[in-house]
Amino acid sequence: MNGASRDALAGARERLDALTESTSVDVTALAGELASVTALLDRESGLRRALTDPAQPAEGKAELVRRLLGGQVSGEAADLVAGMARSRWSRSRDLADALEELADTADLIAAQRAGGLDDVEDELFRFGRIAAGSTELRAALHDRTAPATSKSELLHGLLGGRVHPVTERLVVRLVGAPRGRSLEGGIESLSKLAAARRGRTVAEVVSAVPLDDRQKQRLGDALARIYGRPVHLNIDVDPSVLGGLRVRVGDEVINGSIADRLEEAARRMAG
Repeated sequence: MNGASRDALAGARERLDALTESTSVDVTALAGELASVTALLDRESGLRRALTDPAQPAEGKAELVRRLLGGQVSGEAADLVAGMARSRWSRSRDLADALEELADTADLIAAQRAGGLDDVEDELFRFGRIAAGSTELRAALHDRTAPATSKSELLHGLLGGRVHPVTERLVVRLVGAPRGRSLEGGIESLSKLAAARRGRTVAEVVSAVPLDDRQKQRLGDALARIYGRPVHLNIDVDPSVLGGLRVRVGDEVINGSIADRLEEAARRMAG
């Protein structure tokens, strides 16, 4: 997001954090309500444009939200969406994108309250790796002709009782309503949101062999010194790396693998 939308999203995040500081708020229910409003805006492009029209009075747009959502969602959800309607948005789609992020964040807050946020981070990464390695599963989840209900049933069968409930909800929602994202891109976005809840950066690590706890700690400490904040490691094993590590943090790759050094040497010799 750019400009006005970025500022509006920052304000919405602050309001969500303030709202969920109260233990009386059912955060799981709030997440579901925000996801439902996201789906509504995706279906109703005219409503989305009306709520983001800069020519309309801010309070009028907030009142429209209250009329539409009153009695359909909780007061907390309606107030949160109304506050977002008061804000200025660069594009009408940005409002729906922001609501989706808040829905996912609310679910992650629920996991954090229950002490399960670390589990959710790890499970999201593992599911992404499993899906990437299974042609059959990936094809089933990307099949545009298959109804969302059948995909949800498949995921419930695969994940139900085996992962944290928040992990299951996030993955089912992502697959059921990808909103133009790939499964891999959606999982990566969710992982970053989960890490952000603890003020951490996500590092994707590929190693030729499994790392022991001491090695993980040393790597995490080294990356924390580089980036100036705690780093959560998502570690995958790939024997083709031959040795060393390949680390990706966002768009930056820290490449220390023997395989890549050999490829670089070969390129230099050929050149």
